[in-house]
Formats: sequence, C-alpha cells, structure tokens
Amino acid sequence: MKPSVILYKALPDDLLQRLQEHFTVHQVANLSPQTVEQNAAIFAEAEGLLGSNENVNAALLEKMPKLRATSTISVGYDNFDVDALTARKILLMHTPTVLTETVADTLMALVLSTARRVVEVAERVKAGEWTASIGPDWYGTDVHHKTLGIVGMGRIGMALAQRAHFGFNMPILYNARRHHKEAEERFNARYCDLDTLLQESDFVCLILPLTDETHHLFGAEQFAKMKSSAIFINAGRGPVVDENALIAALQKGEIHAAGLDVFEQEPLSVDSPLLSMANVVAVPHIGS
Repeated sequence: MKPSVILYKALPDDLLQRLQEHFTVHQVANLSPQTVEQNAAIFAEAEGLLGSNENVNAALLEKMPKLRATSTISVGYDNFDVDALTARKILLMHTPTVLTETVADTLMALVLSTARRVVEVAERVKAGEWTASIGPDWYGTDVHHKTLGIVGMGRIGMALAQRAHFGFNMPILYNARRHHKEAEERFNARYCDLDTLLQESDFVCLILPLTDETHHLFGAEQFAKMKSSAIFINAGRGPVVDENALIAALQKGEIHAAGLDVFEQEPLSVDSPLLSMANVVAVPHIGS
C-alpha cells in the first residue's frame, strides 16, 4: 500500500501524476479546523503533508499522529511550528532556491514602478487625463546611479544586487548578519550598519525572513531615519514591517513612496490606507 499524503495546494497535472505514482494523494482546499474535522480519517492516516500558505501548528499535528514529513512549496516557513515538528521528529522541507530570480525580478520591478510612477500614470492615461504635453506632476525619478540599500544579503539580495549593479550602475549598500565577500568583490557593495544604510540609500529594499528577531524590525524610528525622497521596498515578509508605522511615514511625507509585495495580513484588506495612496505600488505576493 502506498503511503498517504495530503495535498493542500493545487499542483500542475504532470506534477500531481508524478506524486500519485508513489503516494495515495488526498487533496483538500485548506488546513482549516473545519476541513480537518470533515476529513478526520484522512488526516489521522496521512504520513505526508504538502502545500503552502497555511499554518501547520501543534493543534493540527495532534490530528495527524502518523505524519512523518511535511513540505512547503515556498522559501519561507514561518507559518510552521518548527518546535512542535521537532518534538515529534517530523521532517520539514522547503524550496530555498526556487524563487531567487523570481523575487529579485519582483523587487526590481517594484523599484522601477515606484520610481517612475508607472502604475499611477498609467491609470491617469486610462482615465483620460493625458490631454496635453505632460509636465512635472507626471514625472518620476531616475533609478540609474541612485544608491540601493539592501537589508538581507542572501541569495535574493545577491540576485537583486547583480541587476542593480550591472543594469543600472547603482552604488550598493547592504546590511546583513555578516560581511558578504562575494557581494563586495562582484558588485562593489559596501557593508554598513542599518542606520547608515537608511540615511544614505535612495531605495531601501527589505529581504528578510520573519523571525522573533525580525518581527517589526522596521517601524517609526527606522522610517524617520530615511531620506524624505527615499523609496521603501518590501518583498520579504510583511510582519517584518510595522504597517501602521509605514502608513504614517507615507502620510507625513517622511518617505517618498513604497513598493510592497507582502503585508502584515494577506490578503490585504480593501480598507487599507495603502490602497488609497498614489505613491504606493501594492501587488499580491507575486514574488512566488
């Protein structure tokens, strides 16, 4: 008999077929308590769990006594209770390299679209506002030769630095847990403390995982240290930023604009003040 696996995120047909060659696959919509209760027998027998964007916590694991391994189709795994998994000797797997270039592309797209006001002016054109030669109220700012500050120089940070250095001749500052010799040699990146990075960067790109140490790492104090002309970009994890502090900084003009692919709560509420700001580019976690 094949081992039983629960799949809680749809897969392309070819990948699903490959999975079914080795496992008995049970597909569910999510891991909500209601779903678990309705499929209690399946969860009780499952040895594997595969998906993404759902919380895997101790309460769920109590319902899955035979679980041996779980895998997330993502880089981040902050939605997994690692301590609970470790205590039960359940293997946790993730895909740390699969999205490196995708997220770097998304970050660069946010840099360009916020600086050049692409989304804002495109909507104005669609609204019929382009009735004469454009003036300063349509202009954006240049990206080339501007200083890029990268907070978190891992694989994605390196991929972003490559684009910025070779594509846009951007001087690069970075802050990380340790010096990154390759970044310094290949991209002439300069290591500095976070305060210096905030004060000197024209673009601040946040690429950090969510941990106890990084939760709300960026708040009112950090935004106040940035240039009033600076643009803030986040494609790491939403809760690394105090979203209310970001909103306040934008409203007060402490920073110029923001490009966001992640948020404290996802999906982002339709009532969020971020959605009414012309200087904010908000996209639905497309770096995945």
